[in-house]
Amino acid sequence: MKVILSIDLIRYPLTGIGRYTYELARGLQQAGLADLLLMRDVRLLREVPPRPKVATQSGPEPATLRIRLENVARKSRIAAGVYGTLVPWRRGRALVGREDYLYHGTNFYLPPFAGISVATIHDLSVYLWPQTHPPERVRYMRKQIDKTLKRADFLITDTEYTRQEVASYFNWPLDRIRAVHLASASEFYPRAPEQLQPALHKLGLQPGGYVLFTGTIEPRKNLALLLQAYQQLPAALRQRCPLVVCGHPGWASDDLHRRMETAQREGWLHYLGFVDDGVLPQLMAGARLFVYPSLYEGFGLPVLEAMASGVPVICSNASTLPEVAGGAAVLHDPQDADGLCSLLRQGLEDGALLAQARAAGLARASEFSWQNCVRDTLEAYSAARRAR
Repeated sequence: MKVILSIDLIRYPLTGIGRYTYELARGLQQAGLADLLLMRDVRLLREVPPRPKVATQSGPEPATLRIRLENVARKSRIAAGVYGTLVPWRRGRALVGREDYLYHGTNFYLPPFAGISVATIHDLSVYLWPQTHPPERVRYMRKQIDKTLKRADFLITDTEYTRQEVASYFNWPLDRIRAVHLASASEFYPRAPEQLQPALHKLGLQPGGYVLFTGTIEPRKNLALLLQAYQQLPAALRQRCPLVVCGHPGWASDDLHRRMETAQREGWLHYLGFVDDGVLPQLMAGARLFVYPSLYEGFGLPVLEAMASGVPVICSNASTLPEVAGGAAVLHDPQDADGLCSLLRQGLEDGALLAQARAAGLARASEFSWQNCVRDTLEAYSAARRAR
């Protein structure tokens, strides 16, 4: 089998879809394919772009020109129209003569291509939760995804939940969609307190002395509910075990940042902003609890990363999260601050519950691997060829 894999989202440090694309590309390189080409913008590569030699604490590596143009397109309707026509056309031109390959778009989008086309649809948030995105992003992504559905021979989703959602929403044949689970990076594993002390000390933290949330600061992550629930905890408990929040500022987050600034002044919250992926696994492993109250996810990779790190998880019972957690996390109603507060207090004060949740999480995380992801993706490719 000959495959062209889109790798535009491999930008360091790796997060979310970038991690998925990176691990899939590496796995496919070892899968014995007749040929594998990696497409970045309109260039066809043989190797995964290497990590920068010098890590940075300031944020992700500079975006490619294509990514910068895409960001502009998401903010301007005129730019979106130009971009949405020009970029797929350029990519389609670059694919001419490669019709004997299967093309896999790993981030929703597909260019015009005469060969077999497979797309990964990570979630339907721009359709089902449009209020959690800027309007221009919703318009842009809906238009591009609609084109993808016309071009695709086969679809991949991150979960069975999203598979069923895509089939139902778009009336797409269920037998032409394959759910392929993701996995946590190998850097996420349990660590002894003495291993964590140097990195956490620089952040003003102690192993087991904080509750962690990671994710983009945006409405869909439901951080407002977590702040409300945490503020309801007894003051002494909040001071003893503060909430640590890390993630890039996102859309419509000004009010959240004001609330976090107030909480920091009161001494029960630390906002770290962006945390480099060289530090994040240690920050995760040092948490007493990991909390993820998201309203909607395509997968919810931080939940799995916390479990793999041996950290008990409290997450919402919304969308894909129960499927990923598999009974190994404590679930809560994403609209119920009082209920979340009660679970937080129980988790912080009940040592036996923590030990039980830790063991269950480690067992659940062990069921996921990038090897399985690659295997299931190859099976999806074979199904796509049969569907043609």
